[in-house]
Amino acid sequence: MLIMFIYFPLIQNIIFSFFRFSAFSPSKLFIGIQNYSNLIRDGIVATALQNNFRYAVVSVLCQVCFGLVLAAILEDQAFKRVAVFFRTTFFLPIVISITVVCLLFGFIYNPMDGLLNKFLELIGLGALTRPWLGSAKTAIWATIAVSQWHSTGYVMMLFIVAIQKIPGELYEAAEIDGAGKLRRFFLITLPQVREMFFVTSVITVTGSVLVFNEPYILTKGGGPGTSSITMSVYMYQSGFFKDMMGYAAALAVVIFVISAILAVIQMTAFRSGED
Repeated sequence: MLIMFIYFPLIQNIIFSFFRFSAFSPSKLFIGIQNYSNLIRDGIVATALQNNFRYAVVSVLCQVCFGLVLAAILEDQAFKRVAVFFRTTFFLPIVISITVVCLLFGFIYNPMDGLLNKFLELIGLGALTRPWLGSAKTAIWATIAVSQWHSTGYVMMLFIVAIQKIPGELYEAAEIDGAGKLRRFFLITLPQVREMFFVTSVITVTGSVLVFNEPYILTKGGGPGTSSITMSVYMYQSGFFKDMMGYAAALAVVIFVISAILAVIQMTAFRSGED
């Protein structure tokens, strides 16, 4: 099953990246590394990589780091009575289809009647109102914000499961020694969830490299212009709109290589599995 659905398509895609062909062409023209040469000189690729990098940095800070903080707070004894309510509230967005979420935020970001601009006007910050998805400066950040709202609760739940497996005796001993909540978090919680931190980081960073739905739906394919385009969106446009299947295959190879390199770096940095 792995050979049929993973390795064979992967190798086949790498082979396709050395050819020029359209989706329905009966033959393929071998052009060597020309697709990769064009890719290096393509300004849209540079913009897409920059946007993917922004996605990755913000996602690690919001989903992983903030998700861990939320999990630690909700697992604290002081929040036991309301923890179930807040866990459900934060986790709820992940069970909603990302398409529905994007359509919902399309209404929120509407420059005329959107809830965000109306709220800013209501609290006296009307000068900050703008077409959030129609401006090249804000479109990518507005799109990234949707991803964080949608996925932070999922990462939080993973950390909650990891925290619940930490022996309570460790916290009791630290409390007897006079360690406060902040110190217990850094000396006990953080080291004990290191493996989960690695897993969530890989999931989050890989998802940021592969992100497609949010920029495609919210900004109509990476607009305005190409200001919010990502590698996956550009790959899709190259293959199915421009009918440059070989070039799209080369983009797919680059996405795969970047994802693999980042995963290896994270695996080395966290030394996951050594224990």
